[in-house]
Amino acid sequence: MRQAVIAIARDAAAAIIDIYESGFDVTHKADASPLTQADLAAHHCIVAGLQRLTPDIPVLSEESAHLVDAATRRSWGRLWLVDPLDGTREFVKRNGEFTVNIALIDEGVAVFGVIQAPVTGVLWHGTPGHGAFRCDGDGERRIRARAPASAPLKVAASRSHRDARTEALMARMGEVEPVGLGSSLKFCRLAEGAMDVYPRFGPTSEWDTGAGQAILEAAGGAVLDPQGRPFRYNQRATVLNGDFIALGDRSLPWRSWLEA
Repeated sequence: MRQAVIAIARDAAAAIIDIYESGFDVTHKADASPLTQADLAAHHCIVAGLQRLTPDIPVLSEESAHLVDAATRRSWGRLWLVDPLDGTREFVKRNGEFTVNIALIDEGVAVFGVIQAPVTGVLWHGTPGHGAFRCDGDGERRIRARAPASAPLKVAASRSHRDARTEALMARMGEVEPVGLGSSLKFCRLAEGAMDVYPRFGPTSEWDTGAGQAILEAAGGAVLDPQGRPFRYNQRATVLNGDFIALGDRSLPWRSWLEA
């Protein structure tokens, strides 16, 4: 199934690139977030592919979640959690920092994740307990988060959502090197040891983090809420996440940074 899901992610990436290179219009959803034809093309590609592959597992995609009521969704023990185009703002800016995210959720836990970067063609996948991998032109290789981390800590900062709380947190972390990056690529860079910390204040949605969490945990890292609990999915009436901190090295003193 892993290779089949990877193929679906690559098909979605190809559909995105076709539109990225040929031009597109931008509309906006009710929450003012941007929407393009590429979001919808990737959505239809992924949903159709997953339904063929696993007809017994429902799909919760960003572009169709509004059609599913919370009670129905929460009755699903297993589900695919999908962001067909994570980083639409980066897509619109044409900076290449957007991804396709597909995660398998089992009783609230992200047990498998795939993230595909359409522009570079690089793909990451991971299954906690079984390892994380990067696939590119040189083939597939196992990846690990950087532990122990050492100064300067490389801190992933969102291209579109960096705020004063993040800046204040970094000021408490000692010697840091901020690295601007969009979409779920931040989780991937943490998983392969190129970054150390990704703090996020303010809302994200579950499909923004599910695949990244699976890959990062498979690489030895963690995605934690401010109380130190791993993120869980499809457990609440809302699909919005709270604040979190993603770590490559689980032993970093993140509590002192948050509580200062």
